[in-house]
Amino acid sequence: MDKQEVSFFWFRRDLRLEDNVGLFQALKSKYPVIPLFIFDDSILESLPKNDARVGFIHQSLSKINQQLQELGSSLLVKKGKTIDVWKSLLEEFDVKEVFFNKDYEPYAIQRDTVICEILEANNTITYSFKDQVIFEEKEITKADGLPYTVYTPFKNKWLEKYKAMAPVPEYDATGMFSNFNKNSFTVPTLEQIGFEESPIKVKPHNLKFISNYQDIRDFPAMDKTSYLSPHLRFGTVSVRKLVNWAFHKNDVFLSELIWREFFMQILFSFPKVVTQNFKSAYDGIQWRNDEEDFKRWCSGTTGYPMVDAGMRQLNETGYMHNRVRMVVASFLCKHLLIQWQWGEAYFAQKLLDYELSANVGNWQWVAGTGCDAAPYFRVFNPEIQQKKFDEKGIYIRKWIPEFDLGYGKPMVEHAMARDRAIATYKVGILK
Repeated sequence: MDKQEVSFFWFRRDLRLEDNVGLFQALKSKYPVIPLFIFDDSILESLPKNDARVGFIHQSLSKINQQLQELGSSLLVKKGKTIDVWKSLLEEFDVKEVFFNKDYEPYAIQRDTVICEILEANNTITYSFKDQVIFEEKEITKADGLPYTVYTPFKNKWLEKYKAMAPVPEYDATGMFSNFNKNSFTVPTLEQIGFEESPIKVKPHNLKFISNYQDIRDFPAMDKTSYLSPHLRFGTVSVRKLVNWAFHKNDVFLSELIWREFFMQILFSFPKVVTQNFKSAYDGIQWRNDEEDFKRWCSGTTGYPMVDAGMRQLNETGYMHNRVRMVVASFLCKHLLIQWQWGEAYFAQKLLDYELSANVGNWQWVAGTGCDAAPYFRVFNPEIQQKKFDEKGIYIRKWIPEFDLGYGKPMVEHAMARDRAIATYKVGILK
């Protein structure tokens, strides 16, 4: 029996039908399009069985499938090693074309290179597209073609290029939805892929506070942030729609979106930053890396209320307010002299919005080892941060109910820890 001739659109970090570049292009194919998502065992095997991010992905896929069912189609969801899944699909279908949106992380680049080689050996044409950023790879560079390593000139060039084309085009594929393959695939349950519901949930994003974002963003008790980051991470929102909207609403909020692309460009251009210092001069620092100290930091029992509230919020919800992230990260690297890779790995386990480029970039920024980083002698004082941004202790009391009962003694004295950190960095920085 002849195999069905089809094209595939491969969902990855773009879990939406709306304004999806690769999907828009796929639906122009002369072959019926099967939408596909693969739960990659290479990623899943390191995750806890109640990982909230897997639950959010599954929820997003179920929403997409519901939309497709209304069109007489459905989503094909597979689980396994990506390479094995594609080999199986090539046996089952006559795959003429495969469309997908680019991913710029080292693992994804390696995976996509291998998959494209397998597909092209099968005479399957592959097409990849820019979707999760406004500008990718080498689109924003210095005059000599080298990548920027300082944010402000990157931002200026980014804005100059954006303004020349604003608004960036959006991709409405609704008129082509009839090109989806007519099928009735069944999306496996969360349990069928080996996972279970988590008590931690991704919140809906909320943009109603953006007009005065710069005035309220640093105060964690106000809880008036957008909660957009997990949605950007998994592509349940379109970055083009968001940037076109933010450009007219708030410059500071737009700057945060540009920081996201700056760190993505750094990761793409300098993949060593995943595990190594961007500034190799910092390789000589002698970290204490005390495991008991690290456990106290992880559990939110350092004796510094702002640090402990942040870590407890993270452990209970998968979120942490951005101002507090800087305070807790600085405390780990500077007060405890524990290298940033330990904190980065812990955040990677816990954060609902975990994004490799931003996580690595921000941790190295705080540690002083990254591009355009805070100077090594900048050491946040957690008590001053608390007085400035949670003066009445509302945020702290929310996450530390025992706070008013006489909170524990700080595990390390600030002035001593600051002096120790600066002295350690001075000695350790390679000349």
